[in-house]
Amino acid sequence: MTLKRVLCPDRVRQIPMQFSWLDHRLVRERYIERCDPPAAALYLFLVTVADAQGLSYYSDAALGRCLSLTPARLSQARSDLMRIGLIAYQHPLYQVLSLDSSPRREGSELGADEISVRISQLRAVLGRTA
Repeated sequence: MTLKRVLCPDRVRQIPMQFSWLDHRLVRERYIERCDPPAAALYLFLVTVADAQGLSYYSDAALGRCLSLTPARLSQARSDLMRIGLIAYQHPLYQVLSLDSSPRREGSELGADEISVRISQLRAVLGRTA
């Protein structure tokens, strides 16, 4: 059984105040313009299946079947979403991130959890498995 844990505690997703299931800032702040269709499909799927903390743990095989994506294309979509800050991923967990994180001040230090998440994100972008 997979043990769920929040990957980015400072970015736990909140349901937006406006009348919408998805945060309007996806459009207003142009996040959606930085997603190609497979990345947007993956994001919508993850938002739909995530729990209250934005967590889910669908396998690559299940995601590929549901979204009709090859393993390489799924990996690329996941990397794209991580790069633009919409999700965190640490095998096997996905976390849909809040869009309202405060910008990091120059010179501020990263905590051990955030360093671990960033290393995992880099590995995923480079195509390595954790």
